Amino acid sequence: MSSPISVTVAKDLEDLVPTFMKNRNKELEALKAALAAGDFDQMRQLGHRMKGVGNSYGFEKVSLLGKQVEDIAKAGNSEALTACLAEYADYLARVQIVYE
Repeated sequence: MSSPISVTVAKDLEDLVPTFMKNRNKELEALKAALAAGDFDQMRQLGHRMKGVGNSYGFEKVSLLGKQVEDIAKAGNSEALTACLAEYADYLARVQIVYE
């Protein structure tokens, strides 16, 4: 089993984070569906949104992956997108939130 990834989040966001995480999992499913449909424009938009929301909640990795998804979707590289989505799924499965 892979080791957990610890993310420290501001205590005042504690009420919002469960919904934030639920939305990231929905987003991953939407990305997979867009990839399966070859809809690079949809993937680019989702990546752009990830890039915007990640950092505002303290999830830098979500923003970094969002930028990758956005850039790779612009290039239309399905293989690289598949790898990126696998990394996102792994991240979401392993992330553990610490409030401070």
